[in-house]
Amino acid sequence: MTGRVLLALALLLSLVTAPAESTAQTGRAVLVAHVATGVSTGLTLRRAERIAAVEPLRPISAKRIGRRLDRYLAGRPGRVTAMVKDLASGRLYRYHPGERLITASSSKVLILMALLLRTPWKKLPRDVRRDAELMIRASDNQAADRLWLRIGGAGGLTKAARRFGLKHTLGVPGSCVDLFCWGITRTSVDDQIRLMSALVSPRSPLKGGERSRVLDLMGTVVDGQDWGLSAAACRGERVALKNGWLRRVSTGRWAVVTVGLISGEGHDYAVAVLSEGAADVRQGIATVEGVARRIMRDFRRCSA
Repeated sequence: MTGRVLLALALLLSLVTAPAESTAQTGRAVLVAHVATGVSTGLTLRRAERIAAVEPLRPISAKRIGRRLDRYLAGRPGRVTAMVKDLASGRLYRYHPGERLITASSSKVLILMALLLRTPWKKLPRDVRRDAELMIRASDNQAADRLWLRIGGAGGLTKAARRFGLKHTLGVPGSCVDLFCWGITRTSVDDQIRLMSALVSPRSPLKGGERSRVLDLMGTVVDGQDWGLSAAACRGERVALKNGWLRRVSTGRWAVVTVGLISGEGHDYAVAVLSEGAADVRQGIATVEGVARRIMRDFRRCSA
């Protein structure tokens, strides 16, 4: 048996026997199943062999990335929290994970997932499906308002968040100035990565067809809204994203968020970058894109 096949078998064995905590070792790949979070890699022997032979996994240096981000953000206002997780290997990086920042329009993904937990896409009325498309692809706020009410408002959002294993994301009840309360939902990057993982995991509470529908909409956002984590994608990689941008009434400052998945070469990278405090939306977009690029360069190299 060749060395490549032996290594591939070792990779698959680690998916079954390794503890649910990720490691990265120089010179060889260690794939770990994150059973506790319900993430399943779905690797076949051939796919594992290809990844092991063609793309040895790079070790993730939290200190190196942290210093890089600290230098980049030193002259930028506000707070930033970020996380990237390779769902195939379990490698991850977190930046200021203790921050709890608002979702802005990125919460529309959870609204849609909450809706589909209640009713499959094919059974939704035509006008509701239209609202869902407008809400994700064009970030339409009025459509989001209608679907917010349809899922039961803050209570419905919180209930869905719990179904997906989110620990820090609670719907905001009452009457809100900043959009229909969904815009100021506070969250953590860990929760956002859990939510993105639920879109590609067969263990997700959401069935496969519904997951595909959400990903299709996130992969076809309208021109002008495809910024964010897409700036960190290599040529040929697929991107499914939802961005958020919201000017806080209380401060006049901007919250800018990008969440989603970058997929290619047997890997799904779940990415979340949340920021608050930019002077204008362009500054906020530049910040989240710069952070995403500086983290992703340690996970894989883009071919020329």
